[in-house]
Amino acid sequence: MILDKFRLDEKNALVTGSSRGLGTAIAVALAEAGANVACHGRTTEGVSASERVRQLGRKTLYIEGDISQHETQLRLVTKTIEAFGSIDILVNNAGIIRRAPAAEYPEEYWDEIIAVNLNAVFRLSQLAAQNMLKRGAKGKIVNIASLLSFQGGIFVPAYAAAKGGVAQLTKALANEWAAKGINVNAIAPGYIATDNTTGLRNDPVRNRQILERIPAGKWARRTMLPERQYSFVRKLVTTCTATYSRLTAAGSRVDVECRRLESFVFTLCRFLRISIHVTRVRSN
Repeated sequence: MILDKFRLDEKNALVTGSSRGLGTAIAVALAEAGANVACHGRTTEGVSASERVRQLGRKTLYIEGDISQHETQLRLVTKTIEAFGSIDILVNNAGIIRRAPAAEYPEEYWDEIIAVNLNAVFRLSQLAAQNMLKRGAKGKIVNIASLLSFQGGIFVPAYAAAKGGVAQLTKALANEWAAKGINVNAIAPGYIATDNTTGLRNDPVRNRQILERIPAGKWARRTMLPERQYSFVRKLVTTCTATYSRLTAAGSRVDVECRRLESFVFTLCRFLRISIHVTRVRSN
């Protein structure tokens, strides 16, 4: 069965920022595919994500901590390995946003967002890859980027800079680690109704401007996404890899580093009923 190719049985995953929202949905999707999942949140309030994973019969643990801190980053990877024996999948989902005009943007906003949205992504990827390389095992790293990886946005200079950095970091790590069996990918979600976008949705002018750019004319919601966004995460961490491609899918730009079966991408997109545009990028 072709769907068996996308099973994650006996694989061990860490999903940051999985105490709520997209992170919880991704963690549950991986567990549904068979993976053991370590969940993370800034406080103990997010333990329900682990409970949902446990209900699916998978091993799980919940780790709290400020992901901008080096100690937390090390603890996340260390505890995942101690609990499961290895780390095969890392989803760098944790992120924050702070809005203010660029000319008045507080230095503490800038430092905090770069630390969480970019620095932590590199450090966690590095720590996870060290375990994968030491074991000589194949691994998957999925970074959650943003449409603002490619657009500047308004009043979010630090967020745009960090997410732009995530897109470039993904390419750099993919170039370096692909030949060693570690696939590094990024997903750039479109406009989704989450805590991070509450300010935009509550602003009549910005909300109207955004809706005018969305073909469907409405914000995506988590309840709309499981068969698309989260299934795509599952696909990215399974066995299919092909040449590095850029996809524009359902209003989201998705950067995918791959090496096998480009036709898989088209098959997947037909299954998800989304249109795509592909351009090829050569690695140096």
